[in-house]
Amino acid sequence: MLETEVAVIGGGIQGAGVAQAAAAAGYQVTLFERSSWGGATSSSSSKLIHGGLRYLETGNFNLVRENLEERELLLRNAPTLVNPIPFYIPIYKNSRRSGWQIQLGLMLYRILARFSRTSEFHRLDRRAWRYLDDLKIQDLRSVFQYWDAQTDDRMLTRAVVKSAMDLGAKAYCPAELIKGQREADGYKLLLTIKGKPVYCKAKVVVNAAGPWVNEVQTRLDPSLTALDIALVRGSHIIIPGNLTKGIYYLQSPIDGRPIFATPWRDNIMVGTTEAEHTGSVDNVTPSEAEIDYLQRSFAHYFPESDNQVVDSFAGLRVLPESEKSMNRRSRETRFVMDNEERPHTLAIYGGKLTGYRHTGEVALKKLESTLGQREPVSDTRTLRIKPA
Repeated sequence: MLETEVAVIGGGIQGAGVAQAAAAAGYQVTLFERSSWGGATSSSSSKLIHGGLRYLETGNFNLVRENLEERELLLRNAPTLVNPIPFYIPIYKNSRRSGWQIQLGLMLYRILARFSRTSEFHRLDRRAWRYLDDLKIQDLRSVFQYWDAQTDDRMLTRAVVKSAMDLGAKAYCPAELIKGQREADGYKLLLTIKGKPVYCKAKVVVNAAGPWVNEVQTRLDPSLTALDIALVRGSHIIIPGNLTKGIYYLQSPIDGRPIFATPWRDNIMVGTTEAEHTGSVDNVTPSEAEIDYLQRSFAHYFPESDNQVVDSFAGLRVLPESEKSMNRRSRETRFVMDNEERPHTLAIYGGKLTGYRHTGEVALKKLESTLGQREPVSDTRTLRIKPA
């Protein structure tokens, strides 16, 4: 029988962040992951640590501000895992957004970043356009350059898991939740760890299972609230080539959606899409239509480059069920508890790669009335994170 104060189900970046926050706050914490650390959504992102420039259009200023603050913390605390990288936004004759709109957005982005060094931006001189990795020059009106950051999402997740363990957390993988049983002082969990049944008693249980969040809610306790969600597939393709200048923030000529062309492991990564996923959560791959969409979008801006696909991957985002289009739905992280005053379960819906530390901090604050306070072991705002 295992015993812990905080049991975390899910070893993606959100679960790792909660485990790190709980261990840093001085609690006994145990993290369970079914397959591999950061093996699902947390290894299938666009690999960006950023504020989310496009969220300014939907008025998500608080989300952008929080993520820009977290970006600065990661640049300082994880310099071997998170690297600043220049981004380029080309504006063409038929672009949906004019140069003044982009400039205004970048000015607001800089204000929300509190004028940090990595919030600087400028308009490129026309003479520099020809050096932009064979970017199409025809009908080009202006190019803006700003800064955000890039990471290896899976390596970052594993590093955060290792950081939590260094602070005293216990971690088990492979470990799958079978069911939970409510008790007077918390939950009794039945799991399989490396194929063997194991019980664990926990004062609180955090459901950080990502796309499996509602399945875990049901397994933990069928009476728990499960939100109506849409699973949205984000697909990427890998094509041969090398982008030497940085990342290109592009507008797809097909539907106007933003996509990124990113240097990645001596190749080019192009993504992402937003398609509602109705198939198996355990087997997520890009559709032929998504691959074609990304190839055509990239070829529009880099007509002289090879767009043959050498690899592709997809991950799932958890978004609210809504009549709104995918890119208009809220990206705010939602927390669902069994009891607002003294919760014993907390489920995390959504969450950004960049904001994992903040998500963990908020989750712990919501559970404090049940857990009580401890003498902190560390402060995650200043904690250095090294590769696992």
